Amino acid sequence: MSSRIDRVLADARARLHRLTAQEIPAALRRGAILVDIRPAAQRAAEGETPAALVVERNVLEWRADPTSEARLPQATDDDIEWVILCSEGYTSSLAAAALQDLGLHRATDVVGGYQALAAAGVLAELSTLTPAQ
Repeated sequence: MSSRIDRVLADARARLHRLTAQEIPAALRRGAILVDIRPAAQRAAEGETPAALVVERNVLEWRADPTSEARLPQATDDDIEWVILCSEGYTSSLAAAALQDLGLHRATDVVGGYQALAAAGVLAELSTLTPAQ
């Protein structure tokens, strides 16, 4: 039997069109916004993500919601492709589903998270891309 959080995670992922590490550069080139939600200590231990906006998990919904007074400049409408990144791809799935609950229908995450980006050798390619302005 699975735990409740396992079921919540499975339900969240069933709604997402998750991206692999190898798909991230192309996603950024087409205008997706990569958002690293890892806490500062985790980013310091694991490494930074080139071309990503850093928005810690506890404020993500307020920053991505185009109707919020605390929104990021990139949060212009519900059609933004938000690609959420955590360390291993668990918290990011829940976060992307929360953004979808706000109406941000293109929100998704990275399968395997930062660990997958590093293992796939994608970080070097990301360093050649400009973060969303």
